[in-house]
Amino acid sequence: MGFFLETLFGGLMVGMLYSLIAIGFVLIYKASGVFNFAQGAMVLFAALAMARFAEWFPQWFGFQSQILANILAFIAAMAVMIVVAWLIERLALSKLVNQEGITLLMATLGIAYFLDGVGQTIFGNDIYKIDVGMPKEPLMVLEGTFQGGLLLSQEDLVAAAVSAALVVVLAIFFQKTATGRALRAVADDHQAAQSIGIPLSRIWVIVWSVAGFSALVAGIIWGSKLGVQFSLSLVALKALPVVILGGLTSIPGAIIGGLLIGVGEKLSEIYLGPMLGGGIEIWFAYVLALVFLLVRPQGLFGEKIIDRV
Repeated sequence: MGFFLETLFGGLMVGMLYSLIAIGFVLIYKASGVFNFAQGAMVLFAALAMARFAEWFPQWFGFQSQILANILAFIAAMAVMIVVAWLIERLALSKLVNQEGITLLMATLGIAYFLDGVGQTIFGNDIYKIDVGMPKEPLMVLEGTFQGGLLLSQEDLVAAAVSAALVVVLAIFFQKTATGRALRAVADDHQAAQSIGIPLSRIWVIVWSVAGFSALVAGIIWGSKLGVQFSLSLVALKALPVVILGGLTSIPGAIIGGLLIGVGEKLSEIYLGPMLGGGIEIWFAYVLALVFLLVRPQGLFGEKIIDRV
């Protein structure tokens, strides 16, 4: 029982990180009606900016405090992501208002490749370290309840707590604020939103900035765990089945989908891996997403589209 709970908790904590990345996809989809394939590149770009600024600032300004370097690097990286959001709106999205979905989709693919290339040109393409003080030592809990106790990763606990807090803040922002309601209006119909005075350009800058912020937090967490390297953009691909499972238009769906996939891939790897030869953790999420596309394409919490003729 103890081993099962360790696996379950590990899956939940990884699932929260998947949810954090998936929220970026949901935000962009709700604002523009297109699936943002650039989210993985944004995670990598933001993590590179954070890692390199934290390394450069002490050299440039001569201070020794790593905490101060991290704070300044976070602020600078967030400023960079806001500039990126403004450039994306100004140079790409503003030219594609009311275009077909496939046009916007191809635009996000182009943005993804551009960010991958420019990020590595500016910040380098080595493996960089992000050290924000997350504890690395494992934590033993419930020793009196289970024989040997439960061994949990403190780093995963902190990462899951940060992810959960950000998810709650974003959910409140989207559901309870005037800007959040404007974002939903823009997602429903660009022309109708413009006709009632909602500034489309400002809304798109805001939503891309928020997506950039979530990408920055996700990049810091994954960069702290794995190092900042090109594979970070591939980690974000795990968010694709998350949003398919939870629903492209639902922030709660992104959370539930991330938790289900995180737990499912951990349990399947442990309990089914020995029988099926291992490697289940790599493809489990995508097979589950395929099943949902066949039986419930709108996901668990997505809006069902009804066409009347």
